[in-house]
Amino acid sequence: MRATPSGRRRPISSEERETVRFSVLASGSGGNAVYLESGQTQLLIDGGLSGRELARRLACLGVEPASLNGILVTHEHRDHILGIGVFARRFSLPVYMHPATQVAAGPLLGQLPAVVPFQTSRVFAVGDVQVTPFPVPHDAVNPVGFTFCANGSKLGLATDMGYVPLGVRERLKGSHTLILESNHDLTMLQEGPYAWPLKQRILSRRGHLSNDTTRSLLEALMHSDLDRVVLAHLSEVNNQQGLALEAAREVLARSGRPIRLVTARQDEAGALMAVREKRGFAKPSGV
Repeated sequence: MRATPSGRRRPISSEERETVRFSVLASGSGGNAVYLESGQTQLLIDGGLSGRELARRLACLGVEPASLNGILVTHEHRDHILGIGVFARRFSLPVYMHPATQVAAGPLLGQLPAVVPFQTSRVFAVGDVQVTPFPVPHDAVNPVGFTFCANGSKLGLATDMGYVPLGVRERLKGSHTLILESNHDLTMLQEGPYAWPLKQRILSRRGHLSNDTTRSLLEALMHSDLDRVVLAHLSEVNNQQGLALEAAREVLARSGRPIRLVTARQDEAGALMAVREKRGFAKPSGV
């Protein structure tokens, strides 16, 4: 069921049941969260906003927090888990995360109503969504990206990583929608106001992806059924939306197809978008 602006619940149509949708609720150093829904399942991935703000942004999509099937955690940094504890307790939601992440995040999360541990690279199901967590190189204890597969659609999510190992590319292949980090413009970072130790952290192999590195990743992931790319985790200090989009467009333009390209925002939830545009379904590769 989905809530209407008046707060009343309405039935989900058959078309909605077949379509996997997502919204980037927030992206950036001020907080990160993504919402994903299939016909039977509603998930929150990360929760780096306050519990109140997470509920507000979900309400903008017509989503009732209590209807969520769970919260998935990529890693323990504050901008990814700030509101999860309060939110999970308020709405009695299970939290899915790696055991090492649970230990590292414990002081900020507090007591949770339920924790469901997962192991990196092992597929598990939440409702009708097949979830694959895969390792990414970042300065956290056990950071992961995710792929989500349901109803013939595949979404790949990979942010907060310093470089792109072959394993990350392999997991993301065949995605109909990609949410990828495009954190900084190299020149802006090098010439910008950050202290040198912080610049070194961002540029390290456990830091964040530049626009140029994301462009190279996109080149490796292009395929005939790629429908949408969302550039995420853009730095407000060391990047500009235009620079990130320009780098990605260079690659997407070569496809000759109308691949949708947007940037995720920090200050408001993105629109609820289909992971895959309707053209007849085939089993996604790289599950």
